Amino acid sequence: MTGIFAIALLMGAVGSMHCIGMCGPIAMSLPVVSNTASGKFLYTLLYNLGRIVTYACLGAVLGLLGASFALAGLQQALSIVVGVFILLFILFPSHRWALFTSGKMQQLFEKLRSKLGVLFFQKKYQSVFFIGLLNGLLPCGLVYMAIAGAISTASLTNSVLFMAAFGLGTLPVMWSVAFFGSFISLQTRRVIKKAYPYLMVLMACLLIVRGLGLGIPYISPQMFTEPAAVECH
Repeated sequence: MTGIFAIALLMGAVGSMHCIGMCGPIAMSLPVVSNTASGKFLYTLLYNLGRIVTYACLGAVLGLLGASFALAGLQQALSIVVGVFILLFILFPSHRWALFTSGKMQQLFEKLRSKLGVLFFQKKYQSVFFIGLLNGLLPCGLVYMAIAGAISTASLTNSVLFMAAFGLGTLPVMWSVAFFGSFISLQTRRVIKKAYPYLMVLMACLLIVRGLGLGIPYISPQMFTEPAAVECH
């Protein structure tokens, strides 16, 4: 399980190059709560902590779902299914947003964007924190893949930790963007973004191998073993 958390952290770190393009404009447009260096450090950090809190809360909800699979004895199957889902997500990008373009989902996202617009006019520390909270709910393929990985842990605690690790992985780059502006060159972002699909394929394969229960310590442990025979005398 340690390996999966490490991949969640790495997923966030490498994927934050994608975040610059998607969420960077929001991070660089945060309301100026304070003009001092310490004040700016605080409110940009609060924004990113808001995102991480949302990710952890999503992990809690999804952990309950995953735990129900574990109680039904389907944890290994769930791990394999999630791994296959991630592979399909990477291999067939044109179908990524099919689930999230329905009318109701669009209405929800529009409400979120409307609320964000209101918060941007409030130059308060708590407003910046709430901007981060809501930003964590906006549609993002990177977050959806992290969610898939969190479900595969089939545990409330592990799911929360997975999403928190993912969020912490995005913190260095996303905080730097909010504090310094766009400081990473476009060429560097392109190079790192090219490596991201390979990381996701690695994670998907790890989940599939883990679900197969091959008896490999830490990577593919045997989750269920046959009970020992009892001799009757």
